[in-house]
Amino acid sequence: MSIPSTMRALQQTSLNGPQDLRLIADVSVPSPGPGEVLVRVTAAGVNFVDISQARGTFAGGPQPPYLAGIEGAGEVTAVGEGVTGLEPGTHVIGVGIGGGAFAEYMVLPAAAAVPVPAGWADEQALGLVVNWPTALAALKPLGRIAAGQTVLIHAAAGGTGQAAVKMAKHYGATVIATASPGKHEVVRALGADHVIDSRGADLAAEVLRLTGGAGADLVLESVGGATLDASLAATKRVTGRVVVYGMAGGEAAITNWELVYKHQIHVIGLNIGILIQAAPQIFGEVMGEMLGLVAAGVLGPGQPTVFELAEGPKALAELEARATVGKLALLP
Repeated sequence: MSIPSTMRALQQTSLNGPQDLRLIADVSVPSPGPGEVLVRVTAAGVNFVDISQARGTFAGGPQPPYLAGIEGAGEVTAVGEGVTGLEPGTHVIGVGIGGGAFAEYMVLPAAAAVPVPAGWADEQALGLVVNWPTALAALKPLGRIAAGQTVLIHAAAGGTGQAAVKMAKHYGATVIATASPGKHEVVRALGADHVIDSRGADLAAEVLRLTGGAGADLVLESVGGATLDASLAATKRVTGRVVVYGMAGGEAAITNWELVYKHQIHVIGLNIGILIQAAPQIFGEVMGEMLGLVAAGVLGPGQPTVFELAEGPKALAELEARATVGKLALLP
């Protein structure tokens, strides 16, 4: 198939945030190296990682100017040396943590390219390799959720939060979800047992009230800032777990004194990229379980809110302001 020499792409020009994302019209189309595939991007997923990279808070993140976007779906157009099992014409979804997804073409490691499920449009698979595995890893191998337990899920109206609510209910948990008031009906429709105001005055007290004073068995913490302390206070003493996988609301600290005298709980850090690298067996189990949930209909095709590529700065700004619901996609 014909591959052009140049393409349109979004370039991050500073570490001052998404407002310095610029549409460039004549970027060279990359070539796949050994073990890589070139993908004609038909849909790119928007993630909080993109915001962290744009603000320079993502550890080891790219330095500007760089092509933004980590999650892309589309058609394989060329394969590098040594690639087997992925032919041109195959539709895949994958993540390249170094960026390049907010473009008409991107290079992906062949090992990270997952076929789009049969019958799904490319944009419907966004989340399959970022949001959904993150939610599942937090719930199962790290969070050890079990039927009859209570899980507190923050940012439940977002892409990761929505998947977490569906999966937690499937595993038999009672779900307490947080979201801003305008998003409560969306979260209830996913099956959450209780939905509380994410910006309420005393979130921990409300969780304790709903759990008869015991606290949540598991907390999925993606907000940070002042919410982290509320999450710790809302967790069941001794056996409760808090899986921290995001910091949308800013950094927060916890001391050893607090762990001994105030919050006697398990605090677990999750970075899905590090999980893939450091514990590939666990990640493989997560993906196997997740594909089983897809086959069983627990997780179905996504319905992202779509933006044109040139609207990338707007999409990221709305996500950063937590003004969005569900998954966001850019269409090159």
